[in-house]
Amino acid sequence: MRLGINLGYWGAGMDADNLAVAQEADRLGYSVCWAAEAYGSDGPTVLSWVAAQTENIDVGSAIFQIPARTPAMTAMTAATLDSLSGGRFRLGLGVSGPQVSEGWYGVKFDKPLGRTREYVEIVRKAMSRQRLTHEGEHWTLPLPDGPGKPIKLTVHPVREEVPLYIAAIGPKNLQQTGEIADGALLIFYSPEHAEETTLQHLRAGREKAGKTLDGFDVCPTVPLSVGDDVTALADQFRPYTALYVGGMGSRKQNFYNKLAQRMGYEKAAAEIQDKYLAGDKEGAAAAVPHELIDSTTLLGPVERIADRMQAYADAGVTTLTLAPAGFALEDRLASLRAGTEALERAGLAS
Repeated sequence: MRLGINLGYWGAGMDADNLAVAQEADRLGYSVCWAAEAYGSDGPTVLSWVAAQTENIDVGSAIFQIPARTPAMTAMTAATLDSLSGGRFRLGLGVSGPQVSEGWYGVKFDKPLGRTREYVEIVRKAMSRQRLTHEGEHWTLPLPDGPGKPIKLTVHPVREEVPLYIAAIGPKNLQQTGEIADGALLIFYSPEHAEETTLQHLRAGREKAGKTLDGFDVCPTVPLSVGDDVTALADQFRPYTALYVGGMGSRKQNFYNKLAQRMGYEKAAAEIQDKYLAGDKEGAAAAVPHELIDSTTLLGPVERIADRMQAYADAGVTTLTLAPAGFALEDRLASLRAGTEALERAGLAS
């Protein structure tokens, strides 16, 4: 199992610190450094800046938002980043959510599975440097009855195929991701619930494509906090978990709330959402079960974290992306080193 680092969203006065985190992860031999985008900083700019100041670590988008760019633009960006980084780019895609898609980008959040499938088809075709044509429900290239003509990408990626990941949560999206992608970007991944919530759906998609999970990158982002008091460490993540389970999306469309329900927390998920949407964020955080946090994070001393890393590896994870808690740079760097030590103690380091 390999390790990754998730820098999250750029900004909030942590830009220089995030670069230092990426550089330390590079020094420690981490496999990949991911950066996100929502409605603040964009992903490509951040990744190009990090790639220019690191040597070996891959840089990846977790995620580029599908409503933010045409698929051809994403292919151009991916090819450019792969070229500039010397073949170290990984393309992560996702549909975002209805609030961002419609409120920020002005793109209807409808038929996300079909839209994603077509988007990936176009991106792959463009990056293979074929002349770009496509006839689908969501895109037609070139536009009919106009001056457009099939053209091909002029930039040469370093690799023949840039690894393509999709952020997936729901069963149908997970199955499609297994079918059409090279890896899955996951969140709130619990080893104890991995088979029924995630792996069976990814496996079904791989089988549909005539493949197995061998070579497919199962890549969850897992919060990390090192220390002796596991309860206190878990409490740090109560607001984070409540935000996603209770406040991310609408009451009817909250993928994270549905995931918590599938993990067996139906009653707690409903209470968290009710309180969060009513404005009681503290009450929502207090309603998050300790077991939900503990099963989806890495908490405790290095020995305990090593045991949990083994559980993640046994549950099919091939790249474990860490999200260290805290804002102090030294704490985040110490967490990176603890992650490396834990991986070695677990006997999982390559």
